[in-house]
Amino acid sequence: MEMIQIVFLTVLMFFVLVTVHEWGHYYFAKRAGILVREFAIGFGPKLFSYKHNETQFTLRLLPFGGYARMAGEDPELVEIQKGQTIAVRENDGEVKIIYLDQLDNRKNVIRGEVLDIDMEEALTLRLDVDGEEQQFRIHPQASTVSRSKSIQIAPRNRQYGSKTVGQRALAIFAGPLMNFILAFVLFGAHALMAGVPVENPTYLEIGSITKGMPADKANLQEGDIIETINGQQIGADPQKMVALISDSKDKPMKWKVRRGDQVFDLTITPVAMEGQVGGKVGVVPVTPTRSVGVGESVKIAGQSMVEWTGNIFMGFKQLINKFSMDDLGGPVRTFEMTGQIAKQGIDQLTRWAAVLSLYLGIFNLLPIPALDGSRLVFLGVEALRGKPIDPNREGMVHFIGFAMLFLLMIAVTYNDILRLING
Repeated sequence: MEMIQIVFLTVLMFFVLVTVHEWGHYYFAKRAGILVREFAIGFGPKLFSYKHNETQFTLRLLPFGGYARMAGEDPELVEIQKGQTIAVRENDGEVKIIYLDQLDNRKNVIRGEVLDIDMEEALTLRLDVDGEEQQFRIHPQASTVSRSKSIQIAPRNRQYGSKTVGQRALAIFAGPLMNFILAFVLFGAHALMAGVPVENPTYLEIGSITKGMPADKANLQEGDIIETINGQQIGADPQKMVALISDSKDKPMKWKVRRGDQVFDLTITPVAMEGQVGGKVGVVPVTPTRSVGVGESVKIAGQSMVEWTGNIFMGFKQLINKFSMDDLGGPVRTFEMTGQIAKQGIDQLTRWAAVLSLYLGIFNLLPIPALDGSRLVFLGVEALRGKPIDPNREGMVHFIGFAMLFLLMIAVTYNDILRLING
């Protein structure tokens, strides 16, 4: 049951992080009047899909991210040529549906040869119907139907490229922005749940205990206060405690522990753990904490944002200076670490989710092709030069960048799987 709960919390966390990011893109694109064709979580084959208003909401197989697909970002999928035979369903001269195939099976339609059609600007259609020319207006939300697939048209004013640089930049930046907001909220929530360390502590508490380890077998409990080990006062010095345990591998140790008003003695024998040096008993010592109010949690959240932003950029710097595939972690390693943290409690998982959300926001703003940062760079260049860069060239840059990121993702995932197999 515990494993099911951990898996559920891990999946839920990633779902929330990606959904919040893509919702930022979706919401501000809709505010700008852009048609958002699809709001997807994940990539690959569809697992679940439903349509609400103009947008198809989908859940896909590969949990590597998501996207909000806006009209005009890619070439429109359907083109109708002059001389093509189509069928339309209209009402008072306004076309709502345009059929491109299986015309003989369509009922209550007008069938004819296209003389002229404009689905972006004028929204007009001229058909040759049995030798007679007929003109129609095209509804701004009309759809084309081909191979049983319906696609809503995108007039020019509903396309991504028709909006101002500011509107497009906001729609792109909104994804990382929502991750920053979520990280701030989660850091604050963690402070409210876990409290903050007291100033000038005088003792250590047992923060967590690993099942099956010596501390667990000795019946230590979370919240127990460690007074002495082998007669030495521990105070609030975790390094001293760790050193004593490490030096006592396979040697019985005398612990004096306070639990509430009771003080009792325990005998605990540290054991060796594979891949680690010295003895281990399976505890995490923590300094005592105090509760905080909402106002203080906001301050702590801001401080955590600044501190972890520095840590993330320091990690980028170290990775550039000394690149190693072993230092990279893909979805497999991230899921593994998240599962381990989830075992420590919902407060620690909340803090970890805040860190990941902040990282996701920062990483997406890097000027790497296919990421939001690269798209913002192109918009900045457009603002400076007064005209957009050739969409085909920009699209090629993003395509190559996406392909390289996808290959890197495959490589690090393969590396993660090998690491798990090899222990």
